Amino acid sequence: MKINRLIIRTFILILLSLHFSCDDQVSIDAPTDKLVRSEVFSNDQTAISAMNGIYNELYQADFSSGSRSSVTVLAGLSSDNVRYFNSVNLNMMEFQDHEIAPTNPGNLDLWSSAYNIIYLCNSFIEGLTNSTSIDVELQQQLEGEARFVRAFTYFYLVNLYDKVPLVLKTNYNINALKPQVEKEEIYTQIENDLQFSSEVLNTSYRNSEKTSVNKYVAKAFLARVYLFLEDWQNAERLSTEVLQETASYEILENLDDVFLANSREAIWQISPIGGGGIASNTNDGSMFVIDPFFSFFSTLKLDESLVAEFNENDLRREKWIGYNASLKAYFSHKYKISASSQFPIQEYSMVLRLAEQYLIRAEARLKMDKTQEAVEDLDVIRKRANLPLVAEINPTISGEALLKEIYIQRREELFTEWGHRWFDLKRSGYIDTIFNNSPTWEITDGFYPIPSEEISKNPNLIQNDGY
Repeated sequence: MKINRLIIRTFILILLSLHFSCDDQVSIDAPTDKLVRSEVFSNDQTAISAMNGIYNELYQADFSSGSRSSVTVLAGLSSDNVRYFNSVNLNMMEFQDHEIAPTNPGNLDLWSSAYNIIYLCNSFIEGLTNSTSIDVELQQQLEGEARFVRAFTYFYLVNLYDKVPLVLKTNYNINALKPQVEKEEIYTQIENDLQFSSEVLNTSYRNSEKTSVNKYVAKAFLARVYLFLEDWQNAERLSTEVLQETASYEILENLDDVFLANSREAIWQISPIGGGGIASNTNDGSMFVIDPFFSFFSTLKLDESLVAEFNENDLRREKWIGYNASLKAYFSHKYKISASSQFPIQEYSMVLRLAEQYLIRAEARLKMDKTQEAVEDLDVIRKRANLPLVAEINPTISGEALLKEIYIQRREELFTEWGHRWFDLKRSGYIDTIFNNSPTWEITDGFYPIPSEEISKNPNLIQNDGY
């Protein structure tokens, strides 16, 4: 097993070094990669370990880590949910002020780490395809997992940057000059990957933990994709299939339990074990929780407009928002642990959870004129939050008012989770209304700039408007 782990880690490191070295125009001897890859795909166990290695990389990759250059933090700053304490840190303030320079290092980290994950997935899929030593059923399962991670990553790239290169192979000579493609082509690939995953993946979690991808993970994320594509019927269908899987998932009444490792509300999570087994806290907890004794290390706080939006009886206000008197600042307290080296791990980073599926279905049903059913879904979220039910206080609610309430509940339910608010503002058309009083806001600020370093390497890349 120690040899296997060494091979897997070597495989991951070689792939990453190949990617970075190719960026710098440095040649790498191909035989080493081929030798390691042949070892990785020589039997079922090493192939499984390699896929687990990709899951671990998600904890370390900037875009998915939950730390400083992650989607959660940077898109949170771009929205009206999160503020940065230190205005002297211009790199972070650029996201908050919507003045992101193409040279911003955090933006480069976001972009490059996402493409590194895609590169790993592509190489893994190629290795599986070329192997004759892996059990056929397992081969499909692992390909489904890798294609899910690739689709998941592309979803964030296309929503952050709009047109991006579509890279599906590992040939550097081709990839290095890939032009951007229209977002419709990216979404087609995302949909194809997720449909494949939802068809071949098992209903159970391969490692018995919610840190691997199963059929319902793929369906849950595909439901979100269809929501963004305004395919209301498929969004409703898939979210319903996930919500009906009551053996694995449920809305937890105790809000303190939601973000625990393998919670019943979790659909997919990322484990801190990917950090190497030294720390047992999530990066999300480290970034967002203001420690009462070390508050001077804190960098993020909640925007007071978000806090003010909560009803005083809302349990989410009580359980998920903390207050630090010395800094006079509110902070996200969904994760309770900011630093820990104790095992077993208590909290995993939440990626997909059941509450979002109710909100997806509520919006899709409203758009299909199923107002009563939409209210029922929304009231599941409101009831858990200790809010009066819409069905009781406003039974004749208009479609416009209901849609507004759905977006309010999305903000209050999903804050500091994977940039939901930023993407919701853009797809709803509310973004200009929210930021029109900001002196630095321009209509082109809805997409981040393509990193200038990437443009300097690839002359086929075109900078986004406004930059």
